[in-house]
Amino acid sequence: MEILWLAQEEVTSVMDMSSDMQVVERAFRQHGLGRVQMPPKSYLYYTAYNGDLRTMPAYLEEENITGVKIVNVHPGNPARGLPTVMALIVLISPETGAPVAIMDGTYLTDVRTGAAGGIAAKYLARKDSKIIGLVGTGNQAKTQLEALCEVFQPELVRVTSRTKESSEQFIREMADITPCEIRYEENIEKVCDCDILVTTTPTRKPIVKAQWIKEGTHINAIGADAVGKEELDPELLLRSKIIVDDIVQALHSGEVNVPLSKHYISENDIHAELGEVIVGLKPGRTNDEEITIFDSTGLAIQDVASAHLVYERAVSKGLGKQVLMF
Repeated sequence: MEILWLAQEEVTSVMDMSSDMQVVERAFRQHGLGRVQMPPKSYLYYTAYNGDLRTMPAYLEEENITGVKIVNVHPGNPARGLPTVMALIVLISPETGAPVAIMDGTYLTDVRTGAAGGIAAKYLARKDSKIIGLVGTGNQAKTQLEALCEVFQPELVRVTSRTKESSEQFIREMADITPCEIRYEENIEKVCDCDILVTTTPTRKPIVKAQWIKEGTHINAIGADAVGKEELDPELLLRSKIIVDDIVQALHSGEVNVPLSKHYISENDIHAELGEVIVGLKPGRTNDEEITIFDSTGLAIQDVASAHLVYERAVSKGLGKQVLMF
């Protein structure tokens, strides 16, 4: 039996944000209708190395596609010459259980996370949103901004990060993608003066204060994806309508995990899952004064849907290498 192996270069060559947003939104729609199987991601923690490993299986029943992603997060890796996040995805035949394809999932993870942020803003941000603020300027910030530009026509992007140099590099790299000025700001408070705020940091202490956020802002909270991580002031969550990608996973590892553990908020303060909003089971934004928060933990359905898109395109283009399994 042969399995198709796709390297990162091949995955990258067939992915584009517009197409991925379509398949990811379809996956969220199926999630909202209860037509997926997706246990919460499981974690192994390597405390001695300040890293973790996660496994993420999913089955999209309507489309009959299934698979699993294995992904790490090691913040110290850049000093070792390695990416902070590395991932591998295995697509599997639901009929036989046999692996169909194995592909690099590192770039795919960045794209599908950006796609989810763009979709969330489509349903939750004000339609007249013109100013985007980015706290953090890594790979996740790049795809978040790319996806937002698929939905909105921003007039200004404000960015800040740990160093001015990383922000300036981000501005150079995104200049051709963003049809407006990208402006470096020295402090986070200034970046928070926006219509759509995106946070993509690994912090474990809140860095966005409640008083900095004006009414009507939408926030994509991306960075908190493990126990103990949080980017937003808990008081801000109390002022906001909270939408999570998946309730079970968010309770464990999303932006809400620390405020819940400290009893600043309760599970009742979570308004809906994104899929429920997309299919109309629960309302999204209902007025221009609401503050909305999308708490993104990253779902296996996003990975499987995106990987299937990659697989179909790669096969049609004759990409990849057939590897003999047995």
